[in-house]
Amino acid sequence: MNTKKVTFGSMCIVVNVVFGMFVAMLNIPFLFLDTVGTILGAVVLGPFWGALIGGCTNLVLGVISGPTNIPFALVNIVLGLIVGFVAKKKGFGYKQAFFTGLLLAVVCPLIGTPISVLLFGGLSGSGADFLIGFLVQSGQKIFTAAFIPRILTNIIDKPLSCIMVVYFLSKMPKGFISQFNNKTYKAS
Repeated sequence: MNTKKVTFGSMCIVVNVVFGMFVAMLNIPFLFLDTVGTILGAVVLGPFWGALIGGCTNLVLGVISGPTNIPFALVNIVLGLIVGFVAKKKGFGYKQAFFTGLLLAVVCPLIGTPISVLLFGGLSGSGADFLIGFLVQSGQKIFTAAFIPRILTNIIDKPLSCIMVVYFLSKMPKGFISQFNNKTYKAS
């Protein structure tokens, strides 16, 4: 393994943790930004590294914030794979970032909702739990009640996270990405 890739991947994990904790601390609705580092790593280093960064982020969060984060590693792993393959195949400009974000806004809740329902009764420990409770009380099945708030928040969070990565990459020195000797990222 290349030391630069390991170092960059580790920095991406830190970005996930710091951005996620910062947004949680500010209690910004419909926003998490806890996958920006995974997206960045997947675009620059490729799908394997994106999956590794995503999975390791949840392990780190499991140690820092509690073990309830660990089962959701699967969501971040899939996110890293999707972004990495999109960047490799299509490039990752603003258009690709937006549409990839919309795809992630559906895929991530489809993976995360069953995990939440099976392990935690559909609850997330956030303000969305009020909406989940309301939907269950109004007759919705638990999966639907847990899925709707997740997709609503992800519709905002995932495209914005992807677009932020394109912006960050546009501000990085031109030779930065090429130092990884990887043909994954094509600007567009």
